[in-house]
Amino acid sequence: MNCIVTISALAALGAVSVPGAAFAQTASDLVGTWMLVSNINIRPDGSRIDLLGPRGTGITIFDTHGRYATMFINRDVPKFASNNRVQGTAAENKAAVEGSLAHFGTYTYDPATKTINFKIEASTYPNWTGTEQTRTTVTLTGDDLKFTAPAGSTGGTGEVGFKRVK
Repeated sequence: MNCIVTISALAALGAVSVPGAAFAQTASDLVGTWMLVSNINIRPDGSRIDLLGPRGTGITIFDTHGRYATMFINRDVPKFASNNRVQGTAAENKAAVEGSLAHFGTYTYDPATKTINFKIEASTYPNWTGTEQTRTTVTLTGDDLKFTAPAGSTGGTGEVGFKRVK
């Protein structure tokens, strides 16, 4: 029993690697390209919604220098009739904004609190530019990355999952 407690304590401190350990130990564990596999919002009433629809896609890239870029897109947003992105109708522009989000900047990872902190330099949602945001309960199991985030647009909590690109 003491051996199990000691190994568990050492694993929690990052001193040993235990198969099945689910948390990233350092920021370098996040480095790479990650494709979105899920982006679910759990509303305050407990209902669940896929924010990007059934064909939603996205990518997040963490580099070795503490920089990141992320983009989420609903593939089912209709094309603009004009075939010109600056000549969209009000309805087309609304659908495009609601169906996409991108931002980039710098990131840090805190293994003690299992959080990623994004310092957003620019975002397609202008209110996020210049802000800092935290993603919590970061888990990394093999090539699967998951975290939670406040779901600002609809309230509740977002659960976001990625798969590492090889």
